[in-house]
Amino acid sequence: MESIAVWQGATLCGIVLWIIVASYLDVTRKLRSFLQPWVAQHVTTDTPLILQIQNYQHRFLDAFFSGLSCVVSVPFYTAFLPLLFWSGHGKLARQMTLLMAFCDYMGNCIKDVVSAPRPSCPPVRRITATKDEEDNALEYGLPSSHTLNTVCLSGYLLHYILSYTQNEDSHVKFAGFALVCLLVGLIGLGRIYLGMHSVVDIIGGLAIGLVILRFWLSVHEYVDNFIVLGQNVTYFWAALSFILLFAYPTPEFPTPSFEYHTAFNGVALGIVSGVQQTYHQFHHEAVPRVFTSQLTIPGFMGRMLVGIPTILIVKFCSKALAKWILPVLANTLGISIKSTTYIASLKGSSNGKKSDGLKQSGYVQKLFFFSSQDSFDVDTGIRFLQYAGLAWSVVDLVPSLFAHLSLAFIPRAANLECVGGN
Repeated sequence: MESIAVWQGATLCGIVLWIIVASYLDVTRKLRSFLQPWVAQHVTTDTPLILQIQNYQHRFLDAFFSGLSCVVSVPFYTAFLPLLFWSGHGKLARQMTLLMAFCDYMGNCIKDVVSAPRPSCPPVRRITATKDEEDNALEYGLPSSHTLNTVCLSGYLLHYILSYTQNEDSHVKFAGFALVCLLVGLIGLGRIYLGMHSVVDIIGGLAIGLVILRFWLSVHEYVDNFIVLGQNVTYFWAALSFILLFAYPTPEFPTPSFEYHTAFNGVALGIVSGVQQTYHQFHHEAVPRVFTSQLTIPGFMGRMLVGIPTILIVKFCSKALAKWILPVLANTLGISIKSTTYIASLKGSSNGKKSDGLKQSGYVQKLFFFSSQDSFDVDTGIRFLQYAGLAWSVVDLVPSLFAHLSLAFIPRAANLECVGGN
């Protein structure tokens, strides 16, 4: 128990130390001054190739690549992962959720460190068919998040399927690998065709995605064992999530990337805390899986009809509760706050007073005990708690409703040690 507490404390202290050192040495600015000109030059050089690809413009290709981009977008994964939890494949669902959060954090950190431009529009034709794509266009270019996420999540899904089915057929493995490569290739080509990325962005997303995937495959079992059977899991992850809100680089100009990181950081906390508390009830390996006699298609549809409205209600309530609690808490502690989106009375203000503070500040400046800022954006905390509540409901509240409504028989895990106290 003491050794566990030591490594957990050492990990958290190490991240805090990195935040302080990185801020003191101005690491972000130095890396940007080295990498940004090189990437920007390649973006400009790639423009003729992008225009050449876009010469094949057709309404079918516009719709196909726009639709494909939506299928591998963050909103799609956010909607798909709850269904994966409720289908009985809990291990796959929590691993893909944490991997998605890790990819989002690493990819967006690199984006905002480099702060490299996307292809210039015009001359490049940029197609943004959805509101999500319009928001994506406000982010920096390198690396391509769609490419990075597709490499990691499709690669991990293939690994899980082959391991779960224990299939050793080389033809099946080759077919699976070919499908993953085809999907990644189409995503990369589509991002160029839509004018969202240059070739260097795609190559960067591919390379970084392969590195992250290889790293995750080497640690995912340790991470999963820690979540379901570890000690002090919820406390440790809550502290880690809080610190990671500050361990984020300052972009050259503010972008939505930090908001995406905040949301998935909250999702990871909600999933980990919920699974850790209810693993033996709802998420062990003996739970019914979809397409079996214990969880039929009508039963799974019933879960969806109950689960989806429930998590939407929890998301709304979590946001409303956070909007009420955080300003009160900040005022009690004497912390000056503002809101750029959620609280109208605090928009453009610092507790009612004008403030010129930026939403995304430097590493140490974000830590209130080191800060020289006039105010802090309370939207970050609201967004974090909103998505943490939503994720918790997916793995704790909703499965409890399933059991209460007898939507599927969920046998309790046997011969397992009780989870360490939290």
